[in-house]
Amino acid sequence: MDLKSTHASALGDAVKKRVAVLFCGFEPLDSEAQRIRFQRASAQTATQWNCKIETGALSGSLAHPYFDVVASGPNWRTETRFYLLEHSSVIAALREPSLPSQIARGFGAFLGVIAEGGLTRYFRWAWRFGLFFLFPFLLMLLALTATAGIGFAPLYAELSPLHLLWSLPAAYAFFRYVFLPRAERLHTMLLFSNWRLALAMARQNDERANRRLKDFESGLLEALSQPADEYLLASHSMGSNWAVHTLGTVLEQKPDVLSGKKVTFATFGGALLQCALLRSAKNLRSRAELILKHPNVSSLEVQCLTDPVHFYKAPVARALGLPDVEQPPMVQMRVKRLLTPDHYRRIKYDILRIHRQYVMGTDIRAPYDFGLMVAGPFPAADFAKFDYEAMPPIGPEGQLHER
Repeated sequence: MDLKSTHASALGDAVKKRVAVLFCGFEPLDSEAQRIRFQRASAQTATQWNCKIETGALSGSLAHPYFDVVASGPNWRTETRFYLLEHSSVIAALREPSLPSQIARGFGAFLGVIAEGGLTRYFRWAWRFGLFFLFPFLLMLLALTATAGIGFAPLYAELSPLHLLWSLPAAYAFFRYVFLPRAERLHTMLLFSNWRLALAMARQNDERANRRLKDFESGLLEALSQPADEYLLASHSMGSNWAVHTLGTVLEQKPDVLSGKKVTFATFGGALLQCALLRSAKNLRSRAELILKHPNVSSLEVQCLTDPVHFYKAPVARALGLPDVEQPPMVQMRVKRLLTPDHYRRIKYDILRIHRQYVMGTDIRAPYDFGLMVAGPFPAADFAKFDYEAMPPIGPEGQLHER
């Protein structure tokens, strides 16, 4: 793309007032924690682009809170009302039962996903996501096998059953004090809960999740009622399923709700296919089709090669059985080029930390910047055009380039 043409359109197309809605990913963070994280990310954005970004306090209802953001440079100013639709209460409920119950229910979800054709379809469209699906369950099976081996070792060795008095406590100690702390660093039990929710989002049979979806529908309607130049409906990871259910349901009930509005539906490391590829996800697939075909909605996918927790380069429309629907443009994020070498070295082996980078700040100016997309002057769709040869046209003093 011609860098000059990008600069030429910057001022004329600048967004002055935006409404942004983030359907948060599968993280045990409430709205205030999400707001604080964005405040940190936007502070990094302001540093990199030499502009000013001010974030307000959390307001609105408990069901769908928001906060206001004002970003500005020498010749531009953008006001954003940012709604946070998070499901931390649903995650907390999934993790309430005892550990044995969580393990049993997690393996139940594992078998349910396989029975619904998920495993084969994951490997068809994104083999690394297929491995991500298998990983926590294989790890847990290995640990349970080792635990059983320790516990019943005296019997295997044909020793007296009295030796179980020491071997069973030793097995418990191994599982509780050796395996679990290391498993938590790999987010194993969180991933067990993630797959239980994935199955529930496909089947829509979880009452708590369904109630939260109702909250999201009213929150989205409130957001869409606000005047704005642009409506950015963004979703991170599992949040893509919440976003599709929510917007799709709103469009089913109010077909004209987006009339006259400029809407961008953006997914960051989106995991829509995690649920939509399951046989029971008929409503989810129908709602995704409604969004992808809507004339007022421009879709956008932000992806990353080193993130296995999404469907990298998978043509989402074709995977959903919609070969005639145009594939949304993809923005390629390279974590290594967003962070300092030291910073990247510390996180590069933590797959969920890499997966969170979509909604975190950068150490270096880059074509993709979450804070700039949410709060800055550029329409979200412009980020599909930016790259290292055609960076967002903000000068060294924070000014937008003139027409």
